[in-house]
Amino acid sequence: MNRPGRVALHGGGEFRPGDEPFLRVILEAAASVARARAASAGAPPPGARGRHDDDPATVRVVLLPTAAAGERPEMAVAFGSAALRRVAAEAGIAVDIAAAMVVDASSAAALREANRLAGADLVYLPGGDPGRLAAILPESAAWRAVLAAHARGAVVAGASAGAMILAAWTWTATGGAAGLGLVPGIVVVPHAERVAGHGWAGTFARRVPPGLGPFGALGLDERTGIVSEPAEGRDWPQVTWRVVGPGLVHWTPAGEGTIHGFRDGDTLSLGG
Repeated sequence: MNRPGRVALHGGGEFRPGDEPFLRVILEAAASVARARAASAGAPPPGARGRHDDDPATVRVVLLPTAAAGERPEMAVAFGSAALRRVAAEAGIAVDIAAAMVVDASSAAALREANRLAGADLVYLPGGDPGRLAAILPESAAWRAVLAAHARGAVVAGASAGAMILAAWTWTATGGAAGLGLVPGIVVVPHAERVAGHGWAGTFARRVPPGLGPFGALGLDERTGIVSEPAEGRDWPQVTWRVVGPGLVHWTPAGEGTIHGFRDGDTLSLGG
């Protein structure tokens, strides 16, 4: 029986120099997913074929640049693909990187894009405009495909706006909006080093409409993220998360005013 895959939330500045540790962790997690997928299909072991592209255990990475829709999403794909290929090569991980060009309601409903997402071992949502994500992805075939991939073990990662939308509530240029809720009970504040020390946790918590919270506030510095540990037998609030990257993770549990800081290698729970 499959168990849900890992989730990774990143503070932004994704794919830039210094982000290699985070990319390596999510690629290694996705490699485990790919090996399990290949084994369940009765595939030959990795290396039994001549080319990586022919190896069933090649990691299937799908970039979902919805947040960059209208702002050259193809550039986000090219930038992300180059960084992921470079880190994968250094780690000895075979990858097949594609994009699901979900940029509007029509493409979010397209079978081709949904099938690509459903077959992924790693789905990565880069940053951009959280409002586009909130307008396009909820209730779409594309998002249902991401959930199907995650349910069989795929890693789902989001950076900046991509991390914001995976939470329960997010902010857009026109106000608040419901997130996709893959990680319930929190709001995500990316680029947190820009607002740290200014009472941001309480400010963001007060903006959540009454009745939807209380939510914990998760601040993530750039090039820094958290990756969930295997969650078998535990629900999301009790899942352990590991910090990866050079910056800080700032966590304020729901109903509290204290910001707790965590660094690379530390673990935390988002349940309190």
